[in-house]
Amino acid sequence: MKTSGASLRTRHTIAAPPGFHFWRTVRSHGWYDLPPFSADPAARQLERLLRLADGTLVLAATTGAGRGISCRLTASLPLSPAQRREAIAQVRTCFRLDEDFSAFHREARRHPHYRWIASSGSGRLLRAPTAFEDIVKMLCTTNCSWTLTGIMTRNLVEAYGECLGDGRYSFPTPAAIAGAGERELRTVVKAGYRAPYLLRFAEEVATGRRNVESLRNSPLSSDQLFDELRTIRGVGPYAAGNMLRLLGRYDYLALDSWVRGQYSTLHAGGRRVSDRTIERHYRPYGSWRGLMFWLEMTRSWHEQKFPAKSGTTEGKSGE
Repeated sequence: MKTSGASLRTRHTIAAPPGFHFWRTVRSHGWYDLPPFSADPAARQLERLLRLADGTLVLAATTGAGRGISCRLTASLPLSPAQRREAIAQVRTCFRLDEDFSAFHREARRHPHYRWIASSGSGRLLRAPTAFEDIVKMLCTTNCSWTLTGIMTRNLVEAYGECLGDGRYSFPTPAAIAGAGERELRTVVKAGYRAPYLLRFAEEVATGRRNVESLRNSPLSSDQLFDELRTIRGVGPYAAGNMLRLLGRYDYLALDSWVRGQYSTLHAGGRRVSDRTIERHYRPYGSWRGLMFWLEMTRSWHEQKFPAKSGTTEGKSGE
């Protein structure tokens, strides 16, 4: 669906809780580099094309504003108050503004090596407005380079998303992906062996057989939630562990080749160590160990003025 060009804008200030840092949340992992997200490091701005429940497309341009977020909403037609509230709610979801990280920051302050986490406002991990999008993107990170992840995501968005009219596309709905054939996902999206997994997952969500949005507020334990994620075809231990972090659970380390290499550099003088050794190192941090681990592994991203694009880096990632 195309519109005639977005031109009507409204500006909003979104309050954020204590301990929030806009750019560290944007740069928390590679989602900022995957459409419909688009980041501008020089301007410290993150844009995102949102799709509202009624199908309206809204471009949200966000920047840090003191302790909160300045958000400019742009649409082709005037937005109703309800539509503006929905768009703002999606932005809040992406930045995890309704999650309380005070307990995590207290825990970090207890350990001298991790006090920088609280003082820098680290901890929130950028996520998509929907768990469906997060899982689709996670499937596109398995067993491949970050470059290929970006290619697959861009192809998926441009082939099955809706265009605002300025070359920006929304993330495809489950029905849109489900309407594609496996061969098309292989040839157009370049999804390779992931094609049947993406197709089946989209069909399950589109038909209501699987309610992934409920996972964000699930009463299940982290172990049970991990097992539930593993029932999605194509989701292995790496993808399930990473998804748990985007669901607000931080019990799992989600080890892949890149983080193993980072740990080796930081803690073992470049020597290869076992996964058991890595797990044992972070066990004292309890239910926060997965977040402590991730923030330590990616700390260097934030110590450069304008870091190079990074997701799981340009190296291999996945199971």
